[in-house]
This record gives sequence, C-alpha cells and structure tokens, in this order.
Amino acid sequence: MMKPPAASVDDYLAKLPADQRAALEILRGQIRALAPEAVEAISYGLPTFKLNGNLVHFGAAAKHCAFYPGAVVTQFADRLKGFETAKGTIRFQPDAPLPPDLVAEIVRHRIAQNAALAAERKARKKR
Repeated sequence: MMKPPAASVDDYLAKLPADQRAALEILRGQIRALAPEAVEAISYGLPTFKLNGNLVHFGAAAKHCAFYPGAVVTQFADRLKGFETAKGTIRFQPDAPLPPDLVAEIVRHRIAQNAALAAERKARKKR
C-alpha cells in the first residue's frame, strides 16, 4: 500500500531522517531566498516551488537527496561533475550538498525561463 502524499512541505520534511531533512531545509532556504514570491506546494508528491508554473522540486529517496530543476541539467553539466544526474534530476548526499552558487544559478535560470513562458502565454492570449 502506498503512503499518502505529504499535506505540506513541512509535513514531507518532518517524515525524513535528520540528515536528509537538514540538507533539504538548507536547499529550501536557498530557493526561498532566490524566489521569495514563489509559492510552496506538494506537486508530484514532492516539495515544489511554483512561480509562473512549477519552478523546481526537491525530495529524498532511500539513499540520496535530489533537486529537480527540470530539463536544464545538461546546461550545467560541467558544474555538476561529481553528482549523479539524469534529464531533470540532480542527486546528492546530505553530507555533500550542491554548492550554493550553483543552486542560485540554476534557480535564477528557471525563474527567467518561467517568466519568458508566462510572457509568451500572455502575448498569445491577447491575439
């Protein structure tokens, strides 16, 4: 039987082991500082920041933590050496988090992407 999804980001984090919770709380704080107008939610069962759509997700699995910035991972591949990555996923260990400057660059990139998409949608509606 599947576990029910978390009701909130705080609920999600409260269920994690201390090391993962601490690492993800730091990541959460970094994202919140970079995108203070973003709204926190649970989407796809993961803590999510929404700003003009889904901005980024983060979460924990049995043996790692993960940051899900979407299909921008390849653009930062040179800076992600040493981290396990997939199309839209960056995995890291709680004791070896992502560098804050890299998180900042990725989140700013996603904010700009979402803003451009929102502007396109708005322009199409005016036609």
